[in-house]
This record gives sequence, C-alpha cells and structure tokens, in this order.
Amino acid sequence: MKTIVRQYFGAHSKIHTSVIAILLFVLALTLIGAPADKPANSAEPTKLAVIWSSGDPYVAHRVCLMYTHAAKRNQWFDEVKLIIWGPSAKLFVENEDLQNKIADMQKDGVIVQACISCANAYGVTDDIRKHGIEVKGMGKPLTEMLQSDWKVLTF
Repeated sequence: MKTIVRQYFGAHSKIHTSVIAILLFVLALTLIGAPADKPANSAEPTKLAVIWSSGDPYVAHRVCLMYTHAAKRNQWFDEVKLIIWGPSAKLFVENEDLQNKIADMQKDGVIVQACISCANAYGVTDDIRKHGIEVKGMGKPLTEMLQSDWKVLTF
C-alpha cells in the first residue's frame, strides 16, 4: 500500500498514508456499526416487554421464559416485563414447572402480568392471581408500550 501511495503522493507519502489509514478505519467502523451494549451514560432506562402467547410448553421453557429471565438477570434491560396472553394463561395454571420458573423470575425482578380477557376466556383468572400475578386489561398498556421506547418481543 505504501508503494501505491508514494506513486500518487510523492514526498509526503507518510502523511498521506496516515490519513488514508484513518479514513479506512472510520469507514470500517461505519460499516460495522455501533456495539449493541447499552451506553454507560444512557439516561433513559431500557425496557423489554415479552408477550408469551404460545400454548406450547417447549416454547415456554426453551425460548420465552429462558430469554426473558436471562434478560433481567444479565441486566440486558433495566426493566423486564412478561405478559401472559392467550393460550399461555391456560398452560401456566396447568404446569407446575412453569409456575415455579415464573416465581423465580419474579424473585429476580421480572414484572409478570396477565391479560384479564384471556384469563377469563380460559377460566383461570383466580388461579393466575394466586401466584402473585397482576391480571388486568392489557390492550391499552401494550399499545402504550408499542408507541413508546419499549422493545416488544412475542413468543
């Protein structure tokens, strides 16, 4: 590269080589992009809402709850919320392993809420509340999350 630069720029090739190296470095950073980590000086808290709607226990154990819990434990987000929605409401009250997992998540700071319309449809509202989970209308709160700075993930 130095030979090519000298051919084009002559005696000032060291200066030009440095300038070109800096420009290439800046270009590489631009193409690669910024790191995904939260900036240390970020004033806004990061927020994740996970909508658990699947009635599949494997999706619950191996994907949804695993990621949601890790997001809180590893501080990938400042606030992590799990929303029980649809068939997951019925699965939750029928599966003791899932109940235990969600209890652990709550102890670690994951906020767990459930949609009252869904819970009522499956006849499990009181059973969900027995686990210390807030059951309420979720349409408006979810809409507000979607329209604000929350990251929303659905399983």
